Amino acid sequence: MHSPQQTITESSRWTRAEWWMLTVSCLAVALVVAAMAALYSALPEIAVETGATQAQLTWIVDGYTLVLACLVLPAGAIGDRYGRRAVLVIGLAIFTMASALPLLLSDPAWLIAARAIAGAGAALVMPSTLSILTAGFAAVHRGRAVGVWAGVAGSGAVLGILGAGVLLERWSWVSVFVGLTAAGALLAALACTIAESSQHDHPPVDWVGAAAAAVAVAGIVFATIEFPARGWADPIVLASAGAGMLATAFFILIELRSSAPLLDVRLFAKRGFSAGSLSVAIQFLVTFGVFLLLVQYLQLILGYGPLASALGLVPMTVPLIVISVIAPRLSQRFGLRVMTVAGLVTIAVGLMLVSRLTVDARYLDLLWPLLIMSAGLGLCTAPATYAIIAETPESKHGVAAAVNDAAREIGAAMGIAVAGSVLAAGYTRHIQPALPQLPEPARGPVSDSLAAALEIAAQAGPMAQPLVDYAKEAFVNGSSQATLTLAILTAAAAVLLAILAPGTAPRDHKTTASSTAPAHRDSVG
Repeated sequence: MHSPQQTITESSRWTRAEWWMLTVSCLAVALVVAAMAALYSALPEIAVETGATQAQLTWIVDGYTLVLACLVLPAGAIGDRYGRRAVLVIGLAIFTMASALPLLLSDPAWLIAARAIAGAGAALVMPSTLSILTAGFAAVHRGRAVGVWAGVAGSGAVLGILGAGVLLERWSWVSVFVGLTAAGALLAALACTIAESSQHDHPPVDWVGAAAAAVAVAGIVFATIEFPARGWADPIVLASAGAGMLATAFFILIELRSSAPLLDVRLFAKRGFSAGSLSVAIQFLVTFGVFLLLVQYLQLILGYGPLASALGLVPMTVPLIVISVIAPRLSQRFGLRVMTVAGLVTIAVGLMLVSRLTVDARYLDLLWPLLIMSAGLGLCTAPATYAIIAETPESKHGVAAAVNDAAREIGAAMGIAVAGSVLAAGYTRHIQPALPQLPEPARGPVSDSLAAALEIAAQAGPMAQPLVDYAKEAFVNGSSQATLTLAILTAAAAVLLAILAPGTAPRDHKTTASSTAPAHRDSVG
């Protein structure tokens, strides 16, 4: 006979199957998030070896993010309909094959196409990893599992930069794609060993809603990516933004009238769901925006190589993961509003401190603001993700996971666009007074980027040191403005979520059908 205390203790332990499910899911989501940032350090080498223009380099990075953001919502519904493990395996297979394409075809156009196809595979992977956990773990364990998943997903960008730095230290940019291909193939095989997760009632996929959602996200994100270079008045940007907004309105109308909607937009009337979605978007906007700035700061200002710059970002993963594990429990005690606002305010403080860095700063001057920002991410990442899941019927956990992932990818794309555009504008404005003193052929490259200015200065020798100093000051000026912009956006979001977020943590949502009819429950096996 077991005592009640023994029974409680045993029920609180994770089984080996649950541990393995968590491990594979976390590794898979870490891979597809890492792939978003893995090429940051390799872009200069890609430009030299393939002749890619600056616009093409942007699309080599953002093509992956754009397709992922467009397809992640329908991908979650497909997982609910046909089986989440099956969709996970197929997604990893597509990701692997697409990552292998640059090993054979290295033309910039092919690189962009390969990254876009990899983004489609990643769209199948991301919601599957989270919905497998929410369906496979008992409610008593679900918050902790989601916390671990959120911490790993939030750290994926750093892991991608670190992995690429290790490879680039010894090999060329092609090695990054070799690494992504090998990791994808291994995880596709491992994913076959976990239990299938599916709905017995096989909910239909709303294909019209899926198409409208893809067009809406594509239009809005494309406009966000392109407006820094083209401006909002550009016809392409206006047409893209207009198409995105019209598709959004059409999507809302279709979903409100559908008997089996892809996404019940009424869920956004629930404060926990809407607050969680906005919080997740802001978190990734900040993360990918600031990484775009800091990788360049570490390399161009502090003089670090790809590996050293990646290692410089690694410490921020520690507080992020540690706090993410305990954050769901804290959220149950203090409420979603307290956790979200405290996290975003902490992130804003860290960003403010980063914006004060100068050309003469040392690594330690950067480290402690990074740790502060990471602690803030840890406080609000897992509670936001859990709020989205908890406010959704269990039969739609795949779609809820997709909403979480779509918010991440849209936030990441916008963060890259905002940080990149403010940095470029600040650098160009600050470097202008130095241009008349340079030879005509050098003015264009120097006005484009600090990397080009340093390359020209290296060719000119010691006499170009004043140009180096001036260009670095211009870069730091633009980077500070960009970081300050991210801090202001984060603080504004904290104020909005202080009003929007509920005071208590959302509880797991169970429909009446799921609680009374086994046919509507998730099947794992």
